[in-house]
Amino acid sequence: MSSLSGKEAVASQRTSFEALYDVWTKAFSGMEKLTELNLRAVKSTLAENQAISGAVLSTNNPLELLALQAKRAQATMEEAHSYWRHVRNIMFSTQAELAASAETRFRQRQHDAQAFVDTVAINAPAGSEAVVNALQSVVMAANEAAGATIEASMKAAQQALEIAEDNVHVGPSASNTATRQS
Repeated sequence: MSSLSGKEAVASQRTSFEALYDVWTKAFSGMEKLTELNLRAVKSTLAENQAISGAVLSTNNPLELLALQAKRAQATMEEAHSYWRHVRNIMFSTQAELAASAETRFRQRQHDAQAFVDTVAINAPAGSEAVVNALQSVVMAANEAAGATIEASMKAAQQALEIAEDNVHVGPSASNTATRQS
């Protein structure tokens, strides 16, 4: 058996660096989206506060002030739910991109490992069939275990997404009821 050649080692390192850069690019893209969302939220809040201040200062009737306060409470709850819905969407889309990238890289590594085992099998000296078979069994078992782990992770992520979506839909209706009651 031979060890990795210099070219293969460099190619492996290059692939690892590309994977790392891909992960960082996707992660920073998610952070950039969150930052943009936060900037929009702050600008919107400032504009709304200015409008509310003008409305409060121009109101002479206490009943109008109470109605304005109730209306503002309702709008605040809706805005908060919208904000968190956007945060959830950004987080889940970033997670999905990272998971897809990891799965692609993993599948490529599986293919590379199998190609290595096939090369070893072809170049193995006579009488080493038991070692080659053991190596093939180990690679096959590792691939199956990793595949099962990826599948379980994808199912867990999907369930988390469904739970989050259910919570996003339940939250506004409960807060609307509470606001109306107050």
